[in-house]
Amino acid sequence: MRVLVMFDLPTDTSIHKKAYRDFRKFLLVNGFIMLQESVYVKLVLNTTSVNLLVKQVREHKPVDGHICLLTVTEKQYSKMEILTGDIQSEILDTTERVIVL
Repeated sequence: MRVLVMFDLPTDTSIHKKAYRDFRKFLLVNGFIMLQESVYVKLVLNTTSVNLLVKQVREHKPVDGHICLLTVTEKQYSKMEILTGDIQSEILDTTERVIVL
């Protein structure tokens, strides 16, 4: 099973920024991996582990902001489609600029 944590936390004040950093650090220390900005995922063994993890996230959630937890099976997670855009690079790969002396 996988647990996805998606959050939208305010970063207006220094107190909000600290709460954001602390929550993100909590996720990383507890084995979550970042999928996207503000979307983290962790592999868990069973529903007992999920319940414990949800309890820990509730205990460490910041006062402000929104946090969503989603539990999916490994089969559902494996069906996730990842779409990326074209890689844009400003590096020239041609010999167009080579000067022979």
